[in-house]
Amino acid sequence: MKRLFFIGLFTLLVLAVIFVWSKSYYSSQEEAFVVLKTPYENELLTEEVGVFKRAEFANDYKEMNANFKAGRTLKEYYKNRAFYGAPPYIPHPIAVDGIVGDKTCLKCHENGGYVSKYDAFAPVSPHPEKVNCRQCHVLQKTTGFFVEENTLSYVRPPIGNTAFTGAPPIIPHQIQLHENCLACHAGPAAPKEIRVNHPERSNCRQCHVLNNKSIPDMGDFLRKNDTNDTKK
Repeated sequence: MKRLFFIGLFTLLVLAVIFVWSKSYYSSQEEAFVVLKTPYENELLTEEVGVFKRAEFANDYKEMNANFKAGRTLKEYYKNRAFYGAPPYIPHPIAVDGIVGDKTCLKCHENGGYVSKYDAFAPVSPHPEKVNCRQCHVLQKTTGFFVEENTLSYVRPPIGNTAFTGAPPIIPHQIQLHENCLACHAGPAAPKEIRVNHPERSNCRQCHVLNNKSIPDMGDFLRKNDTNDTKK
């Protein structure tokens, strides 16, 4: 009996060694996968926030491209701004003037839609999370009081500017406040010249990159009547 006990124990030890070895061997053949934890894992880059916010409307925009050929032009788009890069002014009367923090504007400009009163589609805001619309957008009080600015000082970016032949167009403007690409480049309120033909590809930054051209230094600003002590 004692002999059988030791034989059985030895057999169990051998089987245990074989099991542990085989488990270790096959585990070493598996593909390594390490989950990296960072303090910013749930945060997006500022430039990426909002890119996918209108992805749910992408297929609707695709159908609109086939059925809707009219819309604003780039000339009308720029006419609604004091200069290139400026926020558009408010071209229509508003119910209550002077309100800064209010969501009234978003009733039309959050998702767009046809406005029969103006026979036009309301442009979609690319940053609906910023509800203080009047902080940047002002009413047009007059069209002839101010002297017209020299428009040559504000060079508008060319359409279809690419890094090389066959490349997708680069992004000629800043991303801040323009993260939601489909708000301006898709739908019936988008200017016809920059309306994309593939709104269903909502990951725009996968192919389109920012313009990385350097901006020349403008130097120090001095008032006309200031004395330039640096030249003495």
